[in-house]
Amino acid sequence: MHSQEFDKLLNTVRRIATDIAANHAADVDAQARFPHETLAALREARVLSANVPIESGGAGCSMVQLATLCATLAQACASSAMVLAMHYIQVACIARHSTESAFFRSYLCELVEQQFLLASMTSEVGVFGDTRSSVCAVERANGRFKLDKDATTGSYCAEADAILVTCRRAADAAASDQVMVLVRKSDCTLTQTTSWDTMGMRGTRSPGFKLVSGGGEEQIVPGAYADSSAQTMVPYSHILWSALWWGIAAEAVGRAANFVRGQARRTPGTVPPTAVRLAEVSARLQTMRSNWFAVAGEFDRVDATPGGMEELTRIGWALRFNNLKVSSSEMAPQIVHMALQIVGILGYKNDSPFALSRLYRDALSGSLMVSNDRIAAKTASMLLVFKDE
Repeated sequence: MHSQEFDKLLNTVRRIATDIAANHAADVDAQARFPHETLAALREARVLSANVPIESGGAGCSMVQLATLCATLAQACASSAMVLAMHYIQVACIARHSTESAFFRSYLCELVEQQFLLASMTSEVGVFGDTRSSVCAVERANGRFKLDKDATTGSYCAEADAILVTCRRAADAAASDQVMVLVRKSDCTLTQTTSWDTMGMRGTRSPGFKLVSGGGEEQIVPGAYADSSAQTMVPYSHILWSALWWGIAAEAVGRAANFVRGQARRTPGTVPPTAVRLAEVSARLQTMRSNWFAVAGEFDRVDATPGGMEELTRIGWALRFNNLKVSSSEMAPQIVHMALQIVGILGYKNDSPFALSRLYRDALSGSLMVSNDRIAAKTASMLLVFKDE
C-alpha cells in the first residue's frame, strides 16, 4: 500500500483507537466481553480487508503496515488489537495459499465487500497444545465435507463470520498431515464447553467449543497446512503479536512519562528522580520496537522476491520468528513493570488515570500464547543442526 494511502488508513485506526476502543476498553475487560463497538468501527472503515491483495479489492498492506495498525490499536485496547491481528493472520492464510481456487478468490472479494471477520480453531482436546497435530479429520463425499472438532480454545469464534479450522486431511491421515477448512457461520453449530474468566486479554472471548460443520468441498484450503503454517501462520502470528505487545508496553511507558512530567511541573528547574527510570524504560521500549519492525521489514523484502515463500521455510527464518516471539512476549510485561515502579501507587489503583493493571495483565498473556517453553524446545532442537546462513 502506498505510503500516503497508508497514512490515511493509520490515521483512521488512530481515531478508532482513541475515540472508541479506549473508551470501551475498561468495560470490555471488566465484563470479559467482545469489543463490539471497536469492531463495528473497523468494519465501517474497511480496516478488516487491509491485507487482502489489491487485485481482490483490498488495500494490499505489507507486514510492516499491518503490524503498525495492530500496535496502534493495542495502545487503546489489547483485546481489540489481538482480534484484529488474528483476523489478519487468517486472511493471509487464504490470500497466500488459495490463489488457484476460484472459490477462495471470490470469497476474498466478498470479504472486502462485507468486511467479514475471520477466526481460527487450531487447538484441540487431546493434542496438548501442539497445533501441528490434529485428532479430528475432514470427511469428503459427493462434493461435500463434514468436520467436527472439540477445541480447547476458540478466540471470538462465536462472533466471527467464518472460522479456519485445522484437521487431518482424511480419516486415515497421520496426525501431522493437516489441512485448513473455511467454515462459515451458516455451515456450523458451536457449543461452548468451557468458560472465559481470565487474568487478561478478556475481550478476545476464547472459551472452548465443540464444532459440528459441513459444507462444500471447495471450502478446503488447497495444499498442506504445514506450508501455510511455516510460510504464513507462524510469521504473521509472531510479528503481529510482537507489535501489539509493544503497543501495550508503549501505552504503559506513555502513562509513566505523563506522571514524570507532572512531577517536573510541580518542581520547576529540577529533574525528578523518576526521570532516570523513565529514560531506562524508554530505551527498552525502543529496542522492543526495533526488533519487530526489523523482522517485519525483512519479511516484506524476502516475501516480495521470487521464491520468497520457499525461503521462509528455512531454519534460519524459523529461528528468527521464534526468537522474536519469545523476546517480545517476555519484554512487554517487564516494561510495564518498570512503568509501574515509576508511577507507584497511582499505577496500582484502578481508578487512577495512570492505572496499569489491565495493561500488565494483558501483557502477561504473551508468553502463554504458544508456550515459550514449547518454542524454546523447538528452537533448541533446530540449533543442533542449524548452520549460519
